[in-house]
Amino acid sequence: MIYDVVIIGAGPAGLSAGLYAARARMNTLIIEKEAAGGQIATTDEVANYPGSAENATGPSLVSRMVEQAEEFGAKRITDTIESVDVTGKVKILKGENEEYQAKTVIVATGAVPKHIGCPGEKELTGRGVSYCATCDGAFFEDLEVFVVGGGDSAVEEAMYLTKFARKVTIVHRRDELRAAKSIQEKAFKNEKIDFLWDSVITDLKGDGLLETMTVKNVKTGEETEIHADEDDGTFGVFVFIGYDPANKLFEGLVEMENEYIVTDDNMRTNVPGVFAAGDNRVKSLRQVVTATADGAIAATQAEKYIEENFG
Repeated sequence: MIYDVVIIGAGPAGLSAGLYAARARMNTLIIEKEAAGGQIATTDEVANYPGSAENATGPSLVSRMVEQAEEFGAKRITDTIESVDVTGKVKILKGENEEYQAKTVIVATGAVPKHIGCPGEKELTGRGVSYCATCDGAFFEDLEVFVVGGGDSAVEEAMYLTKFARKVTIVHRRDELRAAKSIQEKAFKNEKIDFLWDSVITDLKGDGLLETMTVKNVKTGEETEIHADEDDGTFGVFVFIGYDPANKLFEGLVEMENEYIVTDDNMRTNVPGVFAAGDNRVKSLRQVVTATADGAIAATQAEKYIEENFG
């Protein structure tokens, strides 16, 4: 069988693409190697997705997206794609379980934030440890937060967090920031922002919520334990040390920039019939709302491509 659209990835971008493609009566297949949902599946609360229910969680939102895509007729399977051939008019995707053929491919493989890699980080994610200031900043109203990183994103997110937190400390492994000078100047002028130089976080602890972290000075080797304020009971650690887009499969096949897939506004890559949607493409904001928009655009453009090239 030759599918009209094969979507790789079942996060918000892939599920949105699947919904739109299937609703347009295209023969649609969504391939996901793990559980559906991507990063949002691990989010306890989704407060900034327009129209979401008051107590919406990542898993509940994903569950509804899956239902919608399948209601319209999208087929969803679990497989790991190991190689792709996008050179021909019909694209060939070889998975661990099966080989698939498609008139168009939408790459919605996502990206994952780089982690600190210290003990306690995984267990306390969503319980004090976050990788998204826009998603979680409001939960730290009048609390103290620490931002890990020294690039543009880290410093910009630190400034954003000053809208909520009473104090923001940037923890950076070097003795100067890597962010653009204009961004640095704004941060240095902000009275709510402090800096912890030459430092890395080596341990995070807490019973249900983050309560303690250990910071090591990379030059002296000295370790310091930082505790939550007694009245607060917790604090926040926001990690902004980069993302790892899941694009290895397409390296050398489509145009990329810093490992992200380059697309135009219509989600088209430089390879005809291949589209990208979501966090794995070059873009300025990586949120559920932009991922779903990408997916909708990609599916609509895939339909136009099929009409023009397959009659």
